[in-house]
Parts: sequence; C-alpha cells; structure tokens
Amino acid sequence: MTLRTNILITGASSGLGEGMARRFAAKGRNLALCARRTDRLERLAGELTAAHPGIKVVTRKLDVTDHDSVFTVFEEFRAELGSLDRVIVNAGLGKGQPVGKGRFDANRQTLEVNFVAAAAQIEAAAGIFRAQGAGHLAVVSSFSAIRGLPGNLTAYAASKAGISAFVDGTRLELKRKGITVTDVRPGYIESEMNDRLGRNPLLAKAENGARALVKAIEAEPRRAYVPAWPWVPLSLAMRVTPASILRKFA
Repeated sequence: MTLRTNILITGASSGLGEGMARRFAAKGRNLALCARRTDRLERLAGELTAAHPGIKVVTRKLDVTDHDSVFTVFEEFRAELGSLDRVIVNAGLGKGQPVGKGRFDANRQTLEVNFVAAAAQIEAAAGIFRAQGAGHLAVVSSFSAIRGLPGNLTAYAASKAGISAFVDGTRLELKRKGITVTDVRPGYIESEMNDRLGRNPLLAKAENGARALVKAIEAEPRRAYVPAWPWVPLSLAMRVTPASILRKFA
C-alpha cells in the first residue's frame, strides 16, 4: 500500500467527507478540506489539529459548481501542502424528483453537481497528478450507478452512472502516468443525504461507514462497494433484478 500523506477531500464539512477527514487525521495524514460551509470546516479543522497536533489541516471555501474556482482551490492546496498525494472527489447532491413532474430544476441541479462538477474536480486533480507524476484519485460515486432507477432516484442514479463511466475512462488514460484511480460506490451510510431513509436495516452507522470508506480507498482498487457487506453481493443481484422490483424504489 502506497502511503499518501497529503489528502484533499471535497464536501468535507459534513457527512461522508467529514467522517473520512476524521479517520485520515487519526492516521496522521495532512488534510486539505473544502466545502461551501466554512464555519463547519473551520470548526472541524480546529478539532482535528487539537486532537492530532502533528498534522496540518488547511481549508478553503468551495462551491464545486464554480468550475474555475475548483482549479484555483486545488492548486492553492497543492502549493500550501507542497503536493497532493490523494484527491477524494466527494461533494455531491441527492436532490432528485420524478421525471415529467415539473421539477427539472431539481434534476438538473443533481446532474450538474454529481456529474459536471465532479468531472471538473477530476480534471483539476488529474492535471496536478500529471505534473507530479504520481497520485491517487478516488471518486465517490454510488451503488445506484449500477442500474437506472425510477422516481426521485432517476437523475441521481444517472449522474452516478455517468461519473463512474468518466472515472473508468480516466483510469485508462492515466494508468501509464503513475496515477491510480478508484471508483468508490457506497451503499447506505448515515449522512444528511440519507436522512430520508429512516430506520433502514441496510443503513450503516456513520462511523462504521467512514471507517469502511477509508479502508477501501487506502487499498486503491479499481472499484470498491462500501461497506463490502452487504453491498458487494447486492451489486451482483442488482444487475439481474427484474424491472418490476426496481419500480418499488419509487
């Protein structure tokens, strides 16, 4: 396993991003954290440096839909830390609505954040890694990338399928450049995005989910379903699930 010392995480002010930041900090890694909510970022950075005095934590405000700012902020992080060894593209949105119900605004926003903005982050990270000749890119997609889904999940699943395909192409492009690329596909993990799930038996506790995410990312596989149980076997079942059952996801 390659030791990645300087790690950038987008969408780090809450949920999976915050959870991963806490786990990596406990491992002694330096962190570059960005999100829209700077008050939460600053509070998190203070907590992490107090608990782990040997690490460096730098923060920036970033709206990932401001694509020019993505490139600027990533480069500022690289300059401040000296290098970026791993970039985790985590910022995302789960704001979808049924197709044809007059809420294209919500579906467009989901597609723009989860696909176009994620692609901008991938471009920014890949440019830095090319210049360095090394790096690990981990992109948080979703279990939902496997199949098209109905109802509120239609735009979300499509955005995640799209970015997973983009990640696959990026991996092929960068493999001979000394750059590793991982498509991370979480199942249900406690977060603000998954509050709507209620007491779902498949919902992993936030701490357990963060631990599983960090373990999977550090292994640097081509693709990782997280947590492995039950999402690896479910990923196989999902591919052959009849459409009549998928409709129940609506």
